[in-house]
Amino acid sequence: MTGRPDPFVALMRRYVNDYTNRHDVSVCAEIMEPGYVLRMGPHEVAGRDDAYIPAAQRQFEQYPGLCLTVHSIVTDGRKLALRFSEHGRRARDGQVAVWTGIGLYRWNGRRLETNFVEQDYLSRRRQLGSGNPAPVDPPAPAPWDTEAEPANPAAESMVRQWILAGGAVQLQDSPAAVRFDDGDAGPALLTDVTSRIDELFSAGEHVAFRITATGAYAGGLGPDGGDAAVGTPATLHLVGLVSVTGGRIGGWIVRDRLGLARGLAQPAAAGS
Repeated sequence: MTGRPDPFVALMRRYVNDYTNRHDVSVCAEIMEPGYVLRMGPHEVAGRDDAYIPAAQRQFEQYPGLCLTVHSIVTDGRKLALRFSEHGRRARDGQVAVWTGIGLYRWNGRRLETNFVEQDYLSRRRQLGSGNPAPVDPPAPAPWDTEAEPANPAAESMVRQWILAGGAVQLQDSPAAVRFDDGDAGPALLTDVTSRIDELFSAGEHVAFRITATGAYAGGLGPDGGDAAVGTPATLHLVGLVSVTGGRIGGWIVRDRLGLARGLAQPAAAGS
């Protein structure tokens, strides 16, 4: 322990407490570069002032009491993974929801440059429709005391092989104990998977990644995905934060299930 806060973690403390939880977008100019890019699902929000801040303001208007709770942070000093929940009451109808997410941030030693993130918006939509909000997972006990850890090439190699074999998507025959989205252990949403790794880094035993997976829709979304679309070509984005311990992979993955459902609905809409 150095006794000094890690500078990247200190910046993320401002991101969470001063910007997000206070809804103070003026902080963005201090913690994000003008060319800041957020990538979520198939979407790219490029540009801090003209694109990102207006999108954040719309979210704060929809959820005036929106809070972000941090569950875990890992960093190698250059990149950082944050597992979190957002939660709040929707302004237009008073419904409450809690939804999990994982963000993979990169900075240049001064300000944030990029973020790959997924949030479980399908769970949020279901909660808002049912009126039954999910519980908030326990917060990290000391997130702002997190220290940078060196990269772990062996852990990266194991996770990379697991991903390229389809393990992070299909789940079968995988040496993994991974929780998905709002806590389910699956089910797999695609078969015949090809996975492209968009980002992957490690910090000690922890490995964070973002994947674009393509394959055939396997079902599993129920009425949200129209299981009549089983077998349809589909694309799924997901972000993970896992640990490699004793040759076993465990952790969390958040999938863009809502984006997958919308993509499956588009061909049907076009043909109707």
